[in-house]
Amino acid sequence: MNTHQHSGTASLEDRIRNSLIGLPVSEKRMFGGVTFLLNGNMLCCASKKGLMVRVGKDAEPQALANAMAKRCDGSGHPMPSFISIEPAGISQDNALESWLQMALTYVGTLPPKTEKSKIKPQHFTRRNQ
Repeated sequence: MNTHQHSGTASLEDRIRNSLIGLPVSEKRMFGGVTFLLNGNMLCCASKKGLMVRVGKDAEPQALANAMAKRCDGSGHPMPSFISIEPAGISQDNALESWLQMALTYVGTLPPKTEKSKIKPQHFTRRNQ
């Protein structure tokens, strides 16, 4: 068990990347940070505010029992299944690993998302009147 505490030298994004090596994970800029997707499904997001993880409805009570965690509130609307963890709550590697494992347990059960086909732009021309 790694209990190394980080003081900011390794970015949260890099720590997450190192934890998710070998998994089908992609990254996307969302929610003011870097969002990690597992098979196209949102897993977690690293930002200046800390870590947001998707734990599922059944794991919410367990996650919220942690003093560093709270339910995510996106633009004034509650986000079911999403938990926000303060930076102090993920400063140690074992704490980060625990949150990521909780998210992997839930998101790993979701069916993979396929890439949505992009709508080709339509070119309009001006009609002569």
